[in-house]
Amino acid sequence: MEALSLRDDLGDRAAAAGQNSLQLIAFSIGEQTYGVEITTVREIRAWNGATPLPNTREYVRGVINLRGTIVPIFDLRARFGDGQTSPTKNHVVVVMSVGDKWVGILVDAVSDILTVNRDDIHNVPEGNSIDTELLNGIVTHESRMVGLIDLQAVVSGAKADA
Repeated sequence: MEALSLRDDLGDRAAAAGQNSLQLIAFSIGEQTYGVEITTVREIRAWNGATPLPNTREYVRGVINLRGTIVPIFDLRARFGDGQTSPTKNHVVVVMSVGDKWVGILVDAVSDILTVNRDDIHNVPEGNSIDTELLNGIVTHESRMVGLIDLQAVVSGAKADA
């Protein structure tokens, strides 16, 4: 009987730890590492170009047709104000769900799947308004800082003012 209650106690603690952890897909833009919740990621695919759209911001690369679904592609480097990416065959598009829509973000490379503790997520320091606007937080993982992308903020304001 006691062994059973000990096992139940361990199971409860493991479940509690699982509720407090967060799994991220980590990717890089230059030397910076960013992450999004793994549950939002639908697909990771090689960069094959995108069909440009008129009257969009410089960070909107265009759209792709993904098995009948039109997916807008956002250049994350450009969205952070660091100029447009010059994509190569090594660049990838991470296709994610944002609400009921799918979007893709162009990144240099997908690097890892990370498990972090929600308590380890810190607020974005004031100072860089773009980072403050586009990030939900920052977490340290194995001596590197990972910016947590706010997908809703990244995709908002995609149409250029006429």
